[in-house]
Amino acid sequence: MKLNDTKVKKLQNLIRDSFRIRPNHDPVYVDVSNHLERLGSRQHQIIFGRRGSGKSCLVVHFKNKECKKLNILPIYIDTDEIKRLGYPDILIRLILSVMEKTPAAKKRFRRIIGRKNDIQKHIDNLRKLLSQAENRSVKKEEKQDSKYDGGGSYHGFRAGASKSYSTGQISEFQEWKLDTLERYLSDYKQSLVDALDKTNFSSSFVFLDDYYLIKRDKQPDVIDYLHRLLRGTNYYLKVGTVRHRTEYMRNDGQTIGVELQEDIEEINLDRTLEDLNSTSTYISQMLNSLAEKVDLKDPVTELFNQQAFEKLVIASGGVPRDFLTIFVDAVDNALSVGREEYITPTNIWKAASSLSYRKKLKNLRKDASNDADSLERVYRDLMRFCLQEKKRTCFLISQDECQMHSSAHELIQQLMDFKLLHIVEPDTSAASGRKGRFEAYTLDFSLFMEPRKRNITIIEFWKFDSGNRRIGVREAPVYSLERASEAMQSDDNQETEELITTVEFEE
Repeated sequence: MKLNDTKVKKLQNLIRDSFRIRPNHDPVYVDVSNHLERLGSRQHQIIFGRRGSGKSCLVVHFKNKECKKLNILPIYIDTDEIKRLGYPDILIRLILSVMEKTPAAKKRFRRIIGRKNDIQKHIDNLRKLLSQAENRSVKKEEKQDSKYDGGGSYHGFRAGASKSYSTGQISEFQEWKLDTLERYLSDYKQSLVDALDKTNFSSSFVFLDDYYLIKRDKQPDVIDYLHRLLRGTNYYLKVGTVRHRTEYMRNDGQTIGVELQEDIEEINLDRTLEDLNSTSTYISQMLNSLAEKVDLKDPVTELFNQQAFEKLVIASGGVPRDFLTIFVDAVDNALSVGREEYITPTNIWKAASSLSYRKKLKNLRKDASNDADSLERVYRDLMRFCLQEKKRTCFLISQDECQMHSSAHELIQQLMDFKLLHIVEPDTSAASGRKGRFEAYTLDFSLFMEPRKRNITIIEFWKFDSGNRRIGVREAPVYSLERASEAMQSDDNQETEELITTVEFEE
């Protein structure tokens, strides 16, 4: 088998098509870890996975293919469409989305004859509540009269409140809307139960994709309400999100949110570089399954030289979509230089450079919003520490410091979720008599492999010595989370891309 074979081209095109995830089309999905069966259970679930791990692909495929087989009413909500809404407007919109996608909402004849069912009545009233929630109306009225009679009517109930300051008015107005949602929660729940009972569906799955795009401080409130709304019914909440960009519980005298493994089950799609053999096996099964669809047998053996596949897993950080993207580009890179026999590590590193830190930084700035500046400051400090000061690609973090500087440690975890860092060992000792236990990380390989940085020691954490210890990891320098905390608060405003491209690596 050569790289210019028509079957390889078909495989490349199939992979490219698999990247286009649209709710109304069935994506190419390969189930190599039994996730479809787990998602089909009648449990509330939260699906964790980094960008490219396959969350949306799993959810959309299940919605379009499996729900019909299992007699499930699918309700899919893309959070990206409503992420800019404030609170509680975003919660009202989510409740509306659930109700409007039930069959009861679509019975037009009941509206025509003026005999709306409960779902239709709630939809009408929630839409009125949503339109009353615009704060600019409060501000405009105060400018005219210096006073505003806030509130509105809902199911014949009238609420009002007067305040001297716009901030107080807005708060009062929002509290009134939240009180309304709380008062009618039981009514909403009963109407959903009745609506499902009048269908032939055995249950309904509410898929809430990209939940991490909701403002973090309100995420516990939103999931708390939705869980209470659906708990004890045949509606099941399925939330797709990124682990360290998600707050699912808060304690303010009382618990707000959900507790993992108690209220909601966890499905973890993330594969990391901690266990390279397991991640390699998982990804090879995925690639082989895709190849079978174009009648191509054993691409791992046929299309890679001895070390190239391993290097591809490392370059991707174990993220399936990144792996496939680099693979497709590596084939093109090999053919462009006249190599038709197989992919080499050089082709991998060159292809990985196109899936660069620039794209990952762009995603960080898009998804992290208010946290983006702090994240980039810590990231820049880490690059200076590793590449300029210590000239090592790996670093250690003290587990004791993780407790003392939890906010800084959280940013390290988020940088891992944005694939700019990768964990290689969650619990290790350190050489040279350094006491305590440590977490070990590596910078993403796109930073230093293409073009290859001079005078930098690349820690080959995937290799082990005779004592079954990762080579070079225990000798890696310790990065202080106190230093990271200082970096978070610094006035360092250098462009991250500028730092990366201007770092000098002198002998």
